[in-house]
Amino acid sequence: GTRIIYDRKFLLECKNSPVARTPPCYLPQIPGVTFLAQSSLVKLEELKEQNESEEAMTDQDQFEMDI
Repeated sequence: GTRIIYDRKFLLECKNSPVARTPPCYLPQIPGVTFLAQSSLVKLEELKEQNESEEAMTDQDQFEMDI
């Protein structure tokens, strides 16, 4: 077979082209996978906040001591 070899400069230029930044037209719309849904973003933020608050609570309990 024939092998096509591209140089680095050409590949870097292709990365920034508008064609490379547009998704294919036949791509299915899956919330949270192919596009970010607002409800998914809200749930993700809530989970992050919940995890941070749980970590803060566990850290406090770990270092409490009765003297």
